[in-house]
Amino acid sequence: MRVTDAGARYAADCRRILSELNDADEAAAGVQGMPRGLLTVTASVLFGRMVVTPLVTEYLSRYPEADASCWVLDRVVNMVDEGVDVAVRIGEMPDSSLKATRVGRVRRVVCASPDYLARCGTPQHPADLTGHTIIAASGVAPTTEWRFNESGRTVAVKVRPRLTTTTNDSAIAAALAGFGITRLMSYQVAQHVRDGRLEIVLSDSEGAAVPVHLVHREGRHVSPKVRAFIDLASAALRSDDSLGDSVLG
Repeated sequence: MRVTDAGARYAADCRRILSELNDADEAAAGVQGMPRGLLTVTASVLFGRMVVTPLVTEYLSRYPEADASCWVLDRVVNMVDEGVDVAVRIGEMPDSSLKATRVGRVRRVVCASPDYLARCGTPQHPADLTGHTIIAASGVAPTTEWRFNESGRTVAVKVRPRLTTTTNDSAIAAALAGFGITRLMSYQVAQHVRDGRLEIVLSDSEGAAVPVHLVHREGRHVSPKVRAFIDLASAALRSDDSLGDSVLG
């Protein structure tokens, strides 16, 4: 059994109409009304734990008539089909009917502990990685080919991981323990870099920064609960130095 194309279009239209009816009801109560009802937010697992969950708890503390559901998943949620109000997404946004507000950027960085670099040396060029112990986080780098930017051209380095892990947390733990070099998103290691427990290497060969967006379904009116969260999250994320260049430079 599978839905026909006409049925799928009909279901999508019905979801859109119901969403707009809900928006209209909330707008009729006053755009400046107190946020209330259930807000559903999604983000990737580590970003959700480190950045988004504190924002949601702050939102709930401010607005006692609101509730929230956090979907921290390492997959792209279909916001319309799954009824999600706001998504925090890392990466370029495809053209769509969704409203996206850019709030920061992150970089893919190569890092290791000072202890490891003291023992094994600091790579000066991407090709030097072939002589180092590599920790690969499959969520960030599912292949064993790492790409860099050298004088405006893309350079691919084929690495041979000694340790491959499915979570970024475990890759960070291995790097902190001095086991080897790993490649992660800058926000994931920002605090460890500030604390001096990790050092970024090959920064001159990094690729372009990746944007961070707040995404929501935009009807004729944005509901008070969504608008309040977007305002809070936009201000907080834009002031977060782990989503810019000031800390990791």
